[in-house]
Parts: sequence; C-alpha cells; structure tokens
Amino acid sequence: MSAPRLISCALALAALTASTVACTSTVPGPTGGEPVARGVAGGPVSNPSGTSADPSATAPAALTADAYKSELSGRHKTMLDALNSMAGARTVKTLNQRLGTAEQALESSADELAALSPPQEVKTQHDAYVTSLRDLASSLGSSAGKVGSRALCTSSAVLTDLNGQLKALDQAGEALQGAGGFPADVVTVKAKGKQNRRLGNGHYLRKDTLNGRSSLQIDNGGSRDAVVTVVKGGSKAFSVYVRKKSKFKVRGVRDGTYKIFFTHGVDWDGKSSSFTRDCSFERFQKSVKFKTTYTATQILWHDWRITLHAISGGNAKTSDVDPEQFPG
Repeated sequence: MSAPRLISCALALAALTASTVACTSTVPGPTGGEPVARGVAGGPVSNPSGTSADPSATAPAALTADAYKSELSGRHKTMLDALNSMAGARTVKTLNQRLGTAEQALESSADELAALSPPQEVKTQHDAYVTSLRDLASSLGSSAGKVGSRALCTSSAVLTDLNGQLKALDQAGEALQGAGGFPADVVTVKAKGKQNRRLGNGHYLRKDTLNGRSSLQIDNGGSRDAVVTVVKGGSKAFSVYVRKKSKFKVRGVRDGTYKIFFTHGVDWDGKSSSFTRDCSFERFQKSVKFKTTYTATQILWHDWRITLHAISGGNAKTSDVDPEQFPG
C-alpha cells in the first residue's frame, strides 16, 4: 500500500403545466341505429354570466414610483449585507455558512420582487434585475458545493468564481437605479481574475529559533504546492513553503517532540495565509521526536525525512484535519 513516508535517521558526529381535457357523451340515435358520439375537445371555457372576461380586472395595479422604491429599500440592506458578509469570511466554515445565507437572501428577495407590478416605465429593468438576482443566488449555491469539496477555499476565490454573475447583477442594478433612482445597487464587492501565486521553495512563513543539531527533510513529490507547519506543544516551531516536485531541508531543529501538519493547494494568498483553490489539510498521526545524546566520545542526534505524497513502502499514516483546527 502506498502512503507518505516518515523516516528516522540516527546520525553521529563527533563533537420548479397545464393540460386540455376532451369530453364525450353518448346520445341514443334513431331506432335501430347506432349510438352517436358527440363532444368538444379543447373548446372555450363557458362563461355562465354571459359577459366576456377582462384580464385587467384581476391584474394588480402598477406601483407608484415611491411605493416601488420603498419595496426595493426594504430588501436592499439585507442583500447588500449578505454579499458583503460572504466576501469578508475568513475561514472555510464561515464562508460556507455565509454563502448559504447570501443565497437565501437573494432568492427570497427575487421571489418577493417578482410578485410586484413595478411602474411601467421600469418594467424591463425590473425584470432583468429579478433575473440577475436569481442567477446569482443559484451560483452562490453552486459555489457552496465547491467550498465543501475544497475546490474553492477562500472568499476571494468564490468572488472570482462568481465574477460573471456579479457583473450582470451590478449592471442590472445600475440600469434600474439609473431609470429612477431606485435602490438596487447591492453589488459592492470586487472580484479579481484567477491567480496562481506562489512563494519560493523553502520560504519560511514562520521560523522560531533553529539552533539545534537535527534536520527535517521535506519531499513534496505531489502536483500541488504545500506548506508544512511543525508544532511543539501548543506553539508553531516553524512553517515552510515547499513547491510541488521539490524538496527542502530544515536545519537546526531543536530537541523535542513535534506534530507535523501540512496543507496542499493552488494559489497562495498571503493575506489570508492559505491556498485559495484545491486545498487539503492533513497531519501525520505519529509525532516525531528529535533528541540529541551525548557520550564521552560522540554526539548522536536524530534527523527525520517526510514525504508529502504516497510512495511504495511508506510507513507513516496521515489523517484529515478540520480547517478550523489547522494551525494558522
């Protein structure tokens, strides 16, 4: 079975329809004749009153401009706040929750606005606005699924994924607002294009004192970059960036027992200190111990080597880590 490898090396160093119904009746014919079938299929609906139906009698009257503005205002803040809150999420769990809230806010507002009769002069803009709200709400639901599968890992990646729908809603809102000063500007967040930012191989994101004798060799033979974070007790000893298909050796590791965490992904966002796409969070189940031993004639210490990809003969088990529990 393939698995990552963790190797100890002892070294020594000195020192969402209508249908029509056909009805028939059987009427007796002349004596000796055959029954006659008569009926009507799909004919007009009878009107017992004898008066013609007037469709406008049941259609709601169009709202005045002020009444319509009031209806929009009552929903504007809820939608605006939901989108801004989603964009401000700082963890995967919070992002997923806020995506659901934003989806519900936009879908509910779209349903309520669709039931209104706007002023005739802005009906076209109103209908386009409602359609854009529905489109974005649907896309928010799709993005939530991507966050759940870790295809998207940060709010910035979600905004990039929603860029087309955000622009469409922004334009629809501007058109409605420009037609009569109606509050429809709910998109204030900005999306950037897809990026592939990387740090240099061996770049330390955090480094405590490294003045010991031991070393940790990191081999990342996978298809995504990684960040390895080593924790001693409740504190991070160091955190280092290792590019895909690359190796790096951390020198000067001090004596102690350490837990090793690692995250893989694409596009490193320095502001959030995380990968924005295709991310995973894991840890080695077994802790590693660095120990220096002194004898009368020798100084002995342990070096460790880890692989962040499965290899034949690997002896180290790893387990997934909740992103909320990953040392940040």
